[in-house]
Amino acid sequence: MATRYKKGDSDKRPWGMWEVLDTKTDYCVKKITINPKGILSLQLHHHRQEHWVVVQGNIMVTLGDEVFAKKPDDVIFIPCETKHRIENNTDKEAVVIEIQTGENLSEDDIVRFEDKYGRVI
Repeated sequence: MATRYKKGDSDKRPWGMWEVLDTKTDYCVKKITINPKGILSLQLHHHRQEHWVVVQGNIMVTLGDEVFAKKPDDVIFIPCETKHRIENNTDKEAVVIEIQTGENLSEDDIVRFEDKYGRVI
C-alpha cells in the first residue's frame, strides 16, 4: 500500500526532521529541518517534482550532476526523475520548505543512490 502523509505528520531522521504543514490531492507542503552537518540521501522520485525554498541557514544542494550553495530566500526546482540532495555543512540548523506536486505523491517512489545512514536500497 502506498504511503501518503497527512497534515501534522512528522518524523525524526538521523539528519534532522520533517513535518507536513499541509496536504491535498495534488500537493504536499513539508518543513524540513536539517541538523548541523546533516545530509539527506541522494535520491530521485518517479512520480512527483519538488520546489524547495530555503528559509533558514546555508545549504548545499545537489541537482543532477551539479552542486550549488543556497541561502535564505533561494528557490530550487527539482524535476521528476532528477537526482537531488540537501547538505548542511554548517554548525547551525537549516530549514527548507518543500512543496511536492504531481499526480502521485506517495512516498513509495523514492530511489536512493547514496545515504550516509545506510538506507540505500
